[in-house]
Amino acid sequence: MQAVIHSTITTIPEADWNRLFKSDYPFTRYDFLLALEQGGSLGPQRGWLPQYVVVNDDNGTMIAAMPWFKKTHSYGEYLFDWAFAEAFERYGFQYYPKLINAIPFTPCQGPRLATAEGVKPGDVLAVIESALLQAHDVSNLQSLYVEPDVSHALTDEGWWQRFDLQFLWQNRNYGSFDDFLAALVSRKRKSIRKERQKISEHSVQMRTLHGHELTADFWRQFTLFYQRTYLKRSGHGGYLTPATFKLWGEHLADKIVVFAAYRNEEMLAASLCFKDEDTLYGRYWGCQEELEFLHFEACYYQGIEYCINHGLGYFDAGAQGEHKLHRGFEPVLREGFYRFNPSPLNEAIEQYCRDERTALNEHLKTLQTYLPYKAND
Repeated sequence: MQAVIHSTITTIPEADWNRLFKSDYPFTRYDFLLALEQGGSLGPQRGWLPQYVVVNDDNGTMIAAMPWFKKTHSYGEYLFDWAFAEAFERYGFQYYPKLINAIPFTPCQGPRLATAEGVKPGDVLAVIESALLQAHDVSNLQSLYVEPDVSHALTDEGWWQRFDLQFLWQNRNYGSFDDFLAALVSRKRKSIRKERQKISEHSVQMRTLHGHELTADFWRQFTLFYQRTYLKRSGHGGYLTPATFKLWGEHLADKIVVFAAYRNEEMLAASLCFKDEDTLYGRYWGCQEELEFLHFEACYYQGIEYCINHGLGYFDAGAQGEHKLHRGFEPVLREGFYRFNPSPLNEAIEQYCRDERTALNEHLKTLQTYLPYKAND
């Protein structure tokens, strides 16, 4: 086997990439990653340098692929490592650059290593790791929001495990939104109904738009909403460029769902989601006018209703937010794995990971006691 590193996805045949990442998961699709590159959301100026690794067999057939990025900062990852970076700086060591196996700006669990039939993750991980470390002088490698098959392989290889706490809505064969509400305790059910009623009192109409319905004018407006929201929250205009949004709209229309709020035919806010055959992924939100409970309606309730109406099993509404717990989203643990090059800090970092896992497991148990579902659910 031979591992080859590509600094752009354009040098990898699209058919080969999608043949390996054969699931319906949108964020490893060739066009999703290509839009990040060609739209200017990745690159040296952004601190995200693509380092896609493919593994070929003796016949030159591509048998594995893994999206890696060389990072000069820790923004846009969500399973954050600021504590590690600060420790390195405090003791005079260099933390950046590092290499991460992740989907930029997308903290959604999913495929991180794709292999051909008959090839297991453990068969190729050592080859990929060796190629990356020969090509790059970095402090560490990270694999974030991985699925169980890769999790087991990384554990076997001795990588250190970390957890992240997220919130996931699960469809228990509800026939309608009212069926979902009926599964909640009375107080939470009444609260959600009041929040949804407020939207009508604002004279706002919610519309569900699919990718093929989204015009150039929509993307222009949505990009402004997105930039305004990030500017208020983080002091910058967001990680994604208008060109990336436009390319997603052109090439991933079948994966995109939008919940938009209108008043007098004017769009006030919108929540942009992606989907696969079983899951809706809430990704980006923006508005030009902040109305009470509109965020909850566009980002949570509309998505729940969409999953029920379209038979989707899960709604992954994005990173963080314990307020989701009271709206029917259940706490789940997601995994990340770390491999550090030798350093005097390694023992302390490994202990930090162990302590963090213990704390998050305990926190998960506590949060589960606050779920809004009736006791017999």
